[in-house]
Amino acid sequence: MDTYPGSTDEAHPELFNMSAMPEQPKEKKPGQLSREEVEHFFREGYLVVENFFRPEELNACRDAIKVLVDDLAKKLHDAGKITKLYKDLGLFERLSEIEKECPGANIMLHKIGSMPQAFRDVWSNDRLLNVVEQLIGPDIMGHPVWNLRTKTPQNEATTVPWHQDVGYLDNSSYKVMQPTAWIPLLDANESNGCMQLMAKGHKTGKVGTHQCCHGGTWYVMLEEEEMRKTLDIDTENDLKVCPISYGGMLLFNNLVPHRSLPNMSKAIRWSLDLRWQRPSEPVGFYGLKEGLLMRSSKDPGMRIDWESFDAVNRHDKQTAAMTGKEEIDEFDTTIQGPWMKKWEIVHVNRHVERHREMEDNPESWTKA
Repeated sequence: MDTYPGSTDEAHPELFNMSAMPEQPKEKKPGQLSREEVEHFFREGYLVVENFFRPEELNACRDAIKVLVDDLAKKLHDAGKITKLYKDLGLFERLSEIEKECPGANIMLHKIGSMPQAFRDVWSNDRLLNVVEQLIGPDIMGHPVWNLRTKTPQNEATTVPWHQDVGYLDNSSYKVMQPTAWIPLLDANESNGCMQLMAKGHKTGKVGTHQCCHGGTWYVMLEEEEMRKTLDIDTENDLKVCPISYGGMLLFNNLVPHRSLPNMSKAIRWSLDLRWQRPSEPVGFYGLKEGLLMRSSKDPGMRIDWESFDAVNRHDKQTAAMTGKEEIDEFDTTIQGPWMKKWEIVHVNRHVERHREMEDNPESWTKA
């Protein structure tokens, strides 16, 4: 059997299961989960938290996205790639119409590097960090990989297949707890593409063998047979569908297999995924971008250095890592990344072809 740079027989269940649960804060803080909820996260690998965010916190994110879409529309219009700005349409329709004239526009928006202030405010929200402290302890770093999901209706590029998050990172991440908060910006359900996951998918502490790339996308994928064989998952009975109402979030760890369902509604399903970890451990992002320190037990009054973090666009770094060139085509609708060197390429599409075109010197690529 062929092996690939991402393949491993290592198993570290103790870093993700109940043994990994840190000592809980003695001081009661706003937003904290109950002990039962924290134990559920470590036992099952995930937790649904309803009614966590205040309306004004997520409404600000919606407003920020409106600005991002408006800026993208103006840029595309000025470049002659769309004939109108679609200003009469709202947050949940406008990008879809832009996409009809300029296929791949949602990918351009997905690749934004600068984080709007409203997103920053959610990611570093004190109540949310109080929850994260219950999962990893008092020292907290934001992970460099965060995403705005531009899930336009019936679009393959926004339908993410089964995977473990570590499948995208280098192998040093296999021993690092990186909890994710998936935050929908409207009520998310099976019709518009909520999340599915495999409960207890972390119990073996193993990383399954992924493949690349899914359909016409840049996504890695984890076959159900591999989940059964390597991760000891009962793919029928462990499967959980996770509808989340606006104001809630889904927490899960980086070994739990998950995917998003297709958006079969008429509205765009916007969401954020945000991650954290302990600052003493590697982020696993191939040396392309470091994390963002958010809390330090040694310096409780520290200020978050957003400027330095925002100065590095991880998508540009991914591309530059292949070519050695900093010039980036702002209208490129393909995505490449180091994970393409980590797993077997079983399906060649335009993202893979572009990756192969750009990889003039394989030695310039940071290997997994």
